[in-house]
Amino acid sequence: MVDMNTDGEKYIKKIILASDVKGFMVNSIISELESDGVEVVTVPVGVTVISRHLKESGIILLYLDGTDPGDDVLTFLRDSINEKNISLTVVGRGDDITGVEKVIPGSILSGVFERPVNISELGSHFRGIFEKDAERHAKKKILVVDDDGVMLRRIRDWLSPHYQVFMVNSGMNAITFLVKNKVDLILLDYEMPVTSGPQVLSMLRSEPETMNIPVMFLTAKDDKESVIKVLSLKPENYLLKTLPPERILSEIDEFFKSRE
Repeated sequence: MVDMNTDGEKYIKKIILASDVKGFMVNSIISELESDGVEVVTVPVGVTVISRHLKESGIILLYLDGTDPGDDVLTFLRDSINEKNISLTVVGRGDDITGVEKVIPGSILSGVFERPVNISELGSHFRGIFEKDAERHAKKKILVVDDDGVMLRRIRDWLSPHYQVFMVNSGMNAITFLVKNKVDLILLDYEMPVTSGPQVLSMLRSEPETMNIPVMFLTAKDDKESVIKVLSLKPENYLLKTLPPERILSEIDEFFKSRE
C-alpha cells in the first residue's frame, strides 16, 4: 500500500523479515502482512544482508526458531535502533527471546511475540507500527552530527517527538550519509576529531548536491573567534548546547516556519 506524506512523497509499507527458517508459520506471517498491503522482503539473518536492505525499510521482524542469530547481528540491530530509529519486533520461543534481550534491552524493542504466535495479533501490531512510521516520515528530516554519543541521544530525545532525526558521529560519516539521503536541516557540532564542524560545512558548501542544505551549529564553543570563523560560512544559526532544550526546539521550529 502506498500513502503520500505532506511533501507529496510516496510512503510504501515495507518490512524486512529476517529468518533462517521457512515453513508454515513464516508463510502465514507473510500472507497476513501482504493482505494488509505490506511488501515483505525476506532475508537470512546476517549483518551484511540486513544492513543492505535498511535503506528500503527501517521496520524489521526477526523470526527465530532455536537458532542463535549471533552477538554481531544483535549488536548491529541494537545500535541501529539507537542510531537510526529502526523498529525491531522479535518472534521466537522463550529461550530465543531471552538470548535477544541479553544484548538488546526489551524496552527498546517494538514488540516481542512468543511462539506459537497469534497471527492476527501480529498483524494488528504491525498496522500500529506502520501508522506511526508514516507519521514519522511526514516530519521534517534533521541530521545531527556530533562525536559525543551521549549528546547525540540527548538531542534525538529532544527533537524526535517533532522531527525525523538521524545521527552520525563524525564529519565524514555525515558526508557519506548525505550521498544517499536527503535532509531538511543539519545540526552540526563545532569541535570534532579529524574533520571539524567548520571543515564539514565548507565541504558541504563546495558540492552542488549539498550546498543548499541548511546548517545550524549546535555546539559548546562560544568564544568570539570561533563564532566569527563560522559566520563567514553563513550557517542558518549558531546555537549553544547550554541553551534549554525548549529554546533549541523553538529556534528550529521558527526556522522551518520562516521557510513555509
